[in-house]
Amino acid sequence: MILADEVNRSPAKVQSALLESMQEKQVTIGEETYSLDRPFLVMATQNPVDQEGTYPLPEAQVDRFMMKVHVKYPSKEEELEVMRRMSNMSFKPELKTILSKKDIFAIQEEINAVSLSVSLEKYIVELVLATRDPQTYQLDDMAHYIQFGASPRASINLNLAAKAVAFFDQRDFVLPEDIKEVADDVMNHRILLNYEAEADGITTHDIIKNILSKVQISK
Repeated sequence: MILADEVNRSPAKVQSALLESMQEKQVTIGEETYSLDRPFLVMATQNPVDQEGTYPLPEAQVDRFMMKVHVKYPSKEEELEVMRRMSNMSFKPELKTILSKKDIFAIQEEINAVSLSVSLEKYIVELVLATRDPQTYQLDDMAHYIQFGASPRASINLNLAAKAVAFFDQRDFVLPEDIKEVADDVMNHRILLNYEAEADGITTHDIIKNILSKVQISK
């Protein structure tokens, strides 16, 4: 696992190395290439893009993250707990093993076995296509804001994420609600908006909300 804190503060060479690990599951040092251990994932935090000292992330790298989750400020109770822990200079967090590699591989197999109907497969594809060709889906009011729609990785990861939601809800089949639940997190970083959208205060979250309201499940 790679935990990249404030990933958009990293210079281009670091971003390139991270991209190799995410895509190829390997790292290269000099002339030597090393395969990464399985299971492998990258988790990263990102500072606001307008903050001084940050670098824009390459679109190819951003697309390789399964989800982009926007973290809000903590609640009153959560902030109180954070304050108490961090103001206690004697506090020492204890790490506890919850899952072994064997457990993770077993869970992956169970998620892989979750069924997704043909109609919901087509629904996922329609959601993604709506970001590329909005007019076809009666999204004319949003079409002029979209510079580039979501890539094929959006449909792949919508499929995987929806199956995971079903699994954690103790079901062996996906419901439409599972897809809708993860749609924003999976697609928001894969839709590139233009300057007109920024000027009008339109976000990718607005686009996705409109898509979910317009695209219907076909039988």
